[in-house]
Amino acid sequence: MSVTPINTERISVVQDFKEITKMRLALSVVFSSMAGYLLGVDVISWSTLLLLAIGGYFMVGASNAFNQIIEKDLDKLMDRTKNRPIPSGRMSVNSAFLIATLFTIAGISVLYSINPKTAMFGAISIFIYVSLYTPLKTKTPLSVFVGAIPGAIPFMLGWVAATNEFGIEPGTLFMIQFFWQFPHFWAIGWFLFEDYKKGGFFMLPTGKRDQGTAIQVIVYTIWTIVTSLVPVFGVTGKLYLTPVSGVIILFLGLILLKSAIRLYKVRDAKAAKQLMLMSVLYITILQVIYVADKFIRLWI
Repeated sequence: MSVTPINTERISVVQDFKEITKMRLALSVVFSSMAGYLLGVDVISWSTLLLLAIGGYFMVGASNAFNQIIEKDLDKLMDRTKNRPIPSGRMSVNSAFLIATLFTIAGISVLYSINPKTAMFGAISIFIYVSLYTPLKTKTPLSVFVGAIPGAIPFMLGWVAATNEFGIEPGTLFMIQFFWQFPHFWAIGWFLFEDYKKGGFFMLPTGKRDQGTAIQVIVYTIWTIVTSLVPVFGVTGKLYLTPVSGVIILFLGLILLKSAIRLYKVRDAKAAKQLMLMSVLYITILQVIYVADKFIRLWI
């Protein structure tokens, strides 16, 4: 069966929309915010959960679209980004800007319908990502630190959406995802080092794939594990994790740490890619365990 030009064009438009909003990344962010909501809520409101998912996608999609507008000339220089909608010429800057603007307005509005604090943190996330993180990527390795702030908001955003409060609980969720991002993004910066170099991006803490960077990856991996286990000790308010779940997360953390140590030993792109994949697995399973632990305790 042949594909008509109209169908091909439609497929291209959908694909470009997915790329300009970075759908896979956006969905992972939505997953984090939904996990945070389930941790904070007493009685699940499915309508609120749906609004959080939609609003969260809009906010991440807007951030990514603005990012690609700003970096359109640099994206042309890198293999991994040169075929994105704007640098390839498939989408105009005006079209991308319209998507980004509409997504920003829609995202803030949807999150505001949940509660004002949720909308506020969503707006802060877009501002930091677009106005600070994006321009700093070509200036200083500290851009990763700045970018870790909006990157850590989704997990805590769900709790705020559920409770309309910000305290030790969402603060802990924020810190878990904040520290996690350093080994995750430094691993990406390591195995994409040459490509990032073409665009003039400074992603590694020392600017090089060296011992200093590898040591910092290990240090922040340890911080990620420690922060993830803090709720086991009952010092984070309503956010609590049973010792059994804590042991499981510790086991996962040690596997993550093993990947970080391997990067230190061999210092190659393969080890960095393995660390990146393990970091994604770690944060995903951690969030599932946190949510499962809460509801198992409620049902027992």
